Amino acid sequence: MLTIFTMKKIGLPALCALLFHYAAAQKNIPAGNTLKPAVISDIDSKYELYKKNALQIWDYAEVGYKEVKSSALHQQTLRDNGFTVQSGVADIPTAFVASYGSGKPVIGILAEFDALPGLSQQAIPEKAAVAGKDAGHGCGHHLFGTASVAAGIAIKKLIEEKKFTGTIRVYGCPAEEGGSGKVYMVRAGLFNDVDAAIIWHPADTNAVTMTSYLANVSAKFRFHGLAAHAAAFPERGRSALDAVESMDYMVNMMREHIPSDTRIHYVITNGGKAPNVVPDFAEVYYYVRNPKREVAQSVFERVVKAAKGAALGTETTVDYEIIGGTHDLLLNTTLAQAMQKNLEMVGGVSYTKEEMAFGKKIQESFTYKAQPVETAATIKPLKTKADAGGGSSDVGDVSYLVPTIEMSAATWIPGTPAHSWQAVACGGTEIGTKGMMVAAKTMALTALDLFTDAVLLSKAKEEQKQVKGDYQYKALLGDRKPALNYRD
Repeated sequence: MLTIFTMKKIGLPALCALLFHYAAAQKNIPAGNTLKPAVISDIDSKYELYKKNALQIWDYAEVGYKEVKSSALHQQTLRDNGFTVQSGVADIPTAFVASYGSGKPVIGILAEFDALPGLSQQAIPEKAAVAGKDAGHGCGHHLFGTASVAAGIAIKKLIEEKKFTGTIRVYGCPAEEGGSGKVYMVRAGLFNDVDAAIIWHPADTNAVTMTSYLANVSAKFRFHGLAAHAAAFPERGRSALDAVESMDYMVNMMREHIPSDTRIHYVITNGGKAPNVVPDFAEVYYYVRNPKREVAQSVFERVVKAAKGAALGTETTVDYEIIGGTHDLLLNTTLAQAMQKNLEMVGGVSYTKEEMAFGKKIQESFTYKAQPVETAATIKPLKTKADAGGGSSDVGDVSYLVPTIEMSAATWIPGTPAHSWQAVACGGTEIGTKGMMVAAKTMALTALDLFTDAVLLSKAKEEQKQVKGDYQYKALLGDRKPALNYRD
């Protein structure tokens, strides 16, 4: 029973907090809910720092496995805030794991920071590359990594203040764009003791992800022939480019005879240097995707047969290098429902008049009708039925080890496609930064739930086990080392 002596001893503020926690417990309200306003306020107070970091990485625009400065900036920010950082993990120079706290639960927040080649763009609402620069953040990973770092720091503060116990980790994950960075990190055992993982992605809407990813196997096929003068001695040459084109033709004919939900894409990365020289080397880069990993692997094997047939028919030779391989994403309804509540608490993105004008100018470049710019302020309802989606991500491999939840935030004007100059332009302004902060706060609140609600975490783990079934995880890229030069 509380007495006047007790009140004087612990103080009125502490007593109020004690009573609030007691009332919450009586109503079965998770204790972490009482901390959420402070988490939101703490992240908002660092807006200028996180905006500065995100725009700096936007300017660096470093491609997969080359994100030296981007990774270093995130690592330094985490060290400055009390994290212990292991760098160069999983044989990847730009990968890192930043940790704070001790014991269970261990909650991981995943950060990405690689840019895309060929998407250089100024932060203006019309197509205009940055002089002397090739790459650009067309998938918003400069915002991605920064929001994840911000969420991790907010949770670290609560652990430091002894609001709860456990370990918060921020995973620096390079080369998501085709390099499968997280797969190597999973393979290296870096997620073996993690209880749950949280991730987000820039987008044109605010939503909790109930869309899986496509499993993906990618490889570079390299053909070797004989060079010769293409006019004087064509009979002495064996064209490696002919082999590439033959392979492409066979694969394109094969599209009629594979499951309709399969996706195959390719680019010729090297087709020779001069028309009057029979190319003795040519290379083509392929992706094979399907909602089911076993189908993606099966179709990829048929693509390999096409390559070998092309080499046989053109009297060239061929070898190939697996570049990436990612699993589909195991969805977790338990975590999705929890994150949805947090996203609705945080709310969407509001624009100034200038940002509204910028957005409408961007929308004028679309060849289709987009939702009004104002819809960035809304939150999409949680899907009750999942679908396979259209992209791929190495976070799928993480989801096969631990319960994983993802969300998107409106960092681009509604209607903006990823991997576009419009996405790069939006990401270089406060349009992107505002969406980034929505993600940072929502992820931090969801992590807070996982630290303070043991029942939620237990249910999420049980669901992950049921969805995974008897499948024994094995990396689709085999035992190869990280393809650190895949962008060269």
